[in-house]
Amino acid sequence: MNAQIGSPSVAELGLGAVLADALPSTLLTPDAPERYTVSAVFTRRPTRPEIESILGPETRDTLNRAGYSTVEVRVSDRRLEISNTNLAELNSGLAGVIAQRLHEIGLRVVADHERFAAELRDATERETDRVALVALAAAAITFTVPTPGTSPESDWEEEGGSAAKWFDVSNDDPAATA
Repeated sequence: MNAQIGSPSVAELGLGAVLADALPSTLLTPDAPERYTVSAVFTRRPTRPEIESILGPETRDTLNRAGYSTVEVRVSDRRLEISNTNLAELNSGLAGVIAQRLHEIGLRVVADHERFAAELRDATERETDRVALVALAAAAITFTVPTPGTSPESDWEEEGGSAAKWFDVSNDDPAATA
């Protein structure tokens, strides 16, 4: 087994600047809307698990608990679109709530990746050990004329053979049995 799993991006996912060009053109005029969509640029492209978490129910719950029940978020390429808000609301706390949520998502994604990588390493080690045991079992085969009174069939407990008969499979180091 020769697989490599790329690690998540070193840089934590965050938000940079608000796209001023995407704001309503009527801001700071009498015709300005009370609520609108604000687009902010991610510090890097979010991964699929990060996007799923941003759009998931935990983010909705986080916004509700923080008092922003009308605010909605959407990912569009490298932008987070924050709907039903305004610059004042973002400045007075919403930006911090969103930043904290992105930080929590980042921690979870890294932990999930590390857990998956450890499981893959364990599976690879088990497969390597199994292949080594098969090679040792195959190497132990000799083609000699049987002596009367022995039964080669008794050496195999079931179809495919049994490593327990030939080797101490409780030992974690197959090379130690050689």
